[in-house]
Amino acid sequence: MRRSKGLRRDTRKLLQSEGKLKVNDIIKEFNVGEKVAIVINSSYHKGMPFRRFHGKVAEIVGRRGRAYIVKFKDGNKEKLQIVMPTHLKKV
Repeated sequence: MRRSKGLRRDTRKLLQSEGKLKVNDIIKEFNVGEKVAIVINSSYHKGMPFRRFHGKVAEIVGRRGRAYIVKFKDGNKEKLQIVMPTHLKKV
């Protein structure tokens, strides 16, 4: 039997649902230069970052629509990711 190769494989514990999605999570505001933690909320699929970036601390660089552009280090590389505010938490 073949093994799944999807984006959300091996995430049973990591992406366990945190209950209902709150309106305040969707309309959170952040300022450019602010530090945030990437904490994936699995009940909201839009703007969800890749599972490897769960728990990383990032810096807000800008906005794209309702989402935020965040910059963080992954090993030696700096990466940019477009993330919805439901997946971000102030540090």
